[in-house]
Amino acid sequence: MDWLSPDCFKNIVENTPLISVDFVVRNISGEVLLGQRLNRPAKGFWFVPGGRILKNETLADAFLRLTKAELGQVFEITSARYLGLYEHFYTDSVFGVQPDTHYVVNAFELIVTTTLNLPKTQHNQYQWLSESDLLQRDDVHCHTKWYFESNKGYKA
Repeated sequence: MDWLSPDCFKNIVENTPLISVDFVVRNISGEVLLGQRLNRPAKGFWFVPGGRILKNETLADAFLRLTKAELGQVFEITSARYLGLYEHFYTDSVFGVQPDTHYVVNAFELIVTTTLNLPKTQHNQYQWLSESDLLQRDDVHCHTKWYFESNKGYKA
């Protein structure tokens, strides 16, 4: 798939919501995988892995591509549980303070039983946290916390 030029992508961010997939990845102990974000929006915060769906890419194909890119291993969408639809609004973007960013996020829960080969492209460090621990921490982004709060998002 072709990537957009920076100018084209900036125009899209300025004028439309972005459609994405987030992964609530759990280990066999029930802990949740978080990565510390390297880029805007949410730079510096601990966040679940995920990414944008590309034009003409099916949700199932995006799932395959994004699990490989974000988790270092391919997972089928059929191995995950759909958590619901969420809206994330940010006051910044990958381009800086302007434009702001609006995501419409499809959230999925994925249970992993193997060791992941986690890439350092989007996140520079990773950690596994319990739900109660991540909900208490100020450095975990509120949009990540929403996946564990029953009053957030649109449930299936």
